[in-house]
Amino acid sequence: MRVGLYPGTFDPVTLGHLDIIRRATLLVDRLVIGVAINRDKGPLFDLEHRVAMIEAECAKIAAETGCEIIAHPFENLLIDCARDVGAGIIIRGLRAVADFEYEFQMVGMNRRLDASIETVFLMAEAQHQAIASKLVKEIARLGGNVSQFVTPSVRTALREKLRTEC
Repeated sequence: MRVGLYPGTFDPVTLGHLDIIRRATLLVDRLVIGVAINRDKGPLFDLEHRVAMIEAECAKIAAETGCEIIAHPFENLLIDCARDVGAGIIIRGLRAVADFEYEFQMVGMNRRLDASIETVFLMAEAQHQAIASKLVKEIARLGGNVSQFVTPSVRTALREKLRTEC
């Protein structure tokens, strides 16, 4: 069984994330969405809420694609998380050149830690390349409309969390 790991904080999950997830299901039999516990980033949504959003959004994709998709919180090294879930592939989404420079360094380090785990990059579709969770949260905080960046249920969660009309 081919197992892939797609890590991120998913705070919140965006249409860009879901695009990468949908396309990653074509590459693996089981896709583990590694929901990072990153206290340094100060997430808007707590871990349980981020996992619940991922599970709800990915249930639709799993049903459509037949790929098993599971959410897995982690706080350890990415390479250790990959080993923990039996992943032979780490999936990373790229939006721009700046993403590539950072990811290129990460791949080098991860290959040194475990050369048996490959990293695969998927480019975000053009309509999703500008979407970043950080920017979505900022737009929502300032009362902007985020409906073109997230699903209706994530938009509702943002609205409730921030008490704005986003």
